[in-house]
Amino acid sequence: MNNVIKLNGHKITTTGLVALALIITGCQNTPVTKDSNTTSPASTAIAASSPLQIDQKAPEFTGVDSNNTTHKLSDFKGKVVVLEWTNHQCPFVRKHYSSGNMQKLQKEATSKGVVWLSIISSAPGQQGHVTPQKANELIQSSSASPTAVIIDSEGTIGRLYQARTTPHMYVIDTDGVLKYMGAIDNKPSANPADVETATNYVRAALNSVINNKPVEKTVTQPYGCSVKYNS
Repeated sequence: MNNVIKLNGHKITTTGLVALALIITGCQNTPVTKDSNTTSPASTAIAASSPLQIDQKAPEFTGVDSNNTTHKLSDFKGKVVVLEWTNHQCPFVRKHYSSGNMQKLQKEATSKGVVWLSIISSAPGQQGHVTPQKANELIQSSSASPTAVIIDSEGTIGRLYQARTTPHMYVIDTDGVLKYMGAIDNKPSANPADVETATNYVRAALNSVINNKPVEKTVTQPYGCSVKYNS
C-alpha cells in the first residue's frame, strides 16, 4: 500500500520517501550541493579562497592521470579544455553515465579537438576514491572517452577550482581563459530520464567557444554529491 503522509504541509507518498532515501544514501549522507550557501568542512575551505572569474585566466595546475602521465593546463594552450569533476558512486554522476549522456558529450567534444579531463578529487577512504587501475577499468566499462582521468586524491586541483559537486563542469578556451563553470544541465535530479529534456549548458558553451561566439550562460549552480575531499 502506498500511504500518503504530510511533510512541512506537503503530501508525499511513502514510495517517494523511499526514492529520496536511496539518493541520499548514494551520496553517503553528504548534502547535495545545489546552493552555494550549503557548506561542508571542505566547501568552507573552498569558500575562503578567491572566487574564480569568467573571462579571466583559468588557474594553472599540474596533475597525474590514471596512466601516470603528468599534465599541465598550460600544455593545452591553443586547445579548448573541459574539466569534469566526477565520482562513479554518486547517483548524479551515474545519471549521466547510465544514460550515455556524458559519453556522448565527451565524444562530440574530443572529435572536435577539445581536451576533456575527468578529475577525481575523492580522498582515500572516501566515496569515489579509486586507484589508477580502477579508473581505467571504469573508463572501459562505461565506454567513456575523456582525454585523461586526473587522480587528484589530495584535492589540490579541486580546491584550486573550488569544485563543489560531482559533476561540476568547466570550459576553458584556447587562450586558457575560463568561459563556463557550473552544472552540466538545467535538470538537478538523479533521474536518467531527465537527460532527454534537459538543456545541456556544457554543450552550449562548447559550441559558442569553438565558433568564437560569446557564451550566453557563463555561470550556473552546480548540482550533485559534494566532492569528497580529505578533511
